[in-house]
Amino acid sequence: MSQHGGLMRYITFVLFLLLTFQRGSAQEWKMQVDFRGQWKFKLGDNEKWAKQSFDDSKWEEIYVPANWEDEGYPGYDGYAWYRKHFYLSPEMYNKPVYIHLGCIDDVSEVFLNGHFVSFTGAFPPHYITAYNVDQKFIVPKEYWNSSGDNVIAVRVYDDGLVGGINQGRPGVFEMVDYLYPDYAIEGTWKLSKGDDDDWAKPSFDDSKWPEVLVPAYWDTQGMKDYDGYGWYRVRFTVPEKFRDEDLVLLVGKVDDVDETYLNGERVGHTGTRHVQGWEYQKFRAYTVPSETIKFGRENVLAVRVYDNFLHGGIYDGPIGFVTRDHYRRWERKHTDTVRENRNWKWNFFDIFR
Repeated sequence: MSQHGGLMRYITFVLFLLLTFQRGSAQEWKMQVDFRGQWKFKLGDNEKWAKQSFDDSKWEEIYVPANWEDEGYPGYDGYAWYRKHFYLSPEMYNKPVYIHLGCIDDVSEVFLNGHFVSFTGAFPPHYITAYNVDQKFIVPKEYWNSSGDNVIAVRVYDDGLVGGINQGRPGVFEMVDYLYPDYAIEGTWKLSKGDDDDWAKPSFDDSKWPEVLVPAYWDTQGMKDYDGYGWYRVRFTVPEKFRDEDLVLLVGKVDDVDETYLNGERVGHTGTRHVQGWEYQKFRAYTVPSETIKFGRENVLAVRVYDNFLHGGIYDGPIGFVTRDHYRRWERKHTDTVRENRNWKWNFFDIFR
């Protein structure tokens, strides 16, 4: 093979990798607000800087994504805050909306309009770096400011070398292939630490349990740094129009392990207490026998969760019921997309044969 031919093959391979990344991203995510560009920035640490109402007009500006060392802060290790004001179009407020921040070196906490929404790593004194974690998370619709200005504030700690919001494609995104439930039950649920088999029973009185939003990490709702068992409970009424449908229960994504009970009957589970590490990535969808559902009357869904480390809880959607036909159409389309990408990649490799 000539040197020229080898170089051309190398260039083609690099282009292939770039096109593959862009193709996969375009099919899964649609950017609604681009966060790349100038943000407000200040060294130091103050919890008041998370508030939506805080006046950051006198802060310096910094480009994102970039190492803050390359933006005028050479050799700085320690705490700093980023803030950005943005507008979200009204049609997005009733859709599942995600924020992508890319990689933050080393540790972060993220606030939207003053609400704690996500984090990576752990701050001192129990420091854990998360410099290479690509941060993506759903935001409860209750946290958005539909009247105009939204403010995202990011608290960052850098332990050494480079620091800041320094990699990725930060912004507000819509998931293109999101599975919208035919009957949604996300929103306000009950949550308690601990573990008790009685908490699966419909008759159990959970009136004194704290309320949380689902889906969202439990760490951002009063259970920061909690690892162990927790139970979610929610009451709802499935409309009579679904009586003749075969339904699939969607419990979204859970960090790490779940056992799911509907009206006291276990209808599904994923993983065991011996966490393998993959469970938090798995989308939960459970077939529900029609006799388990009380149509036109109150139902009780109870989800027992075991979290092994860092993030915990029911952290991503969708949450609710879909008909089996709806689920099959979505699953078929999703599977075809994966196969299409796989076949496209392997066909491209024919160049190298």
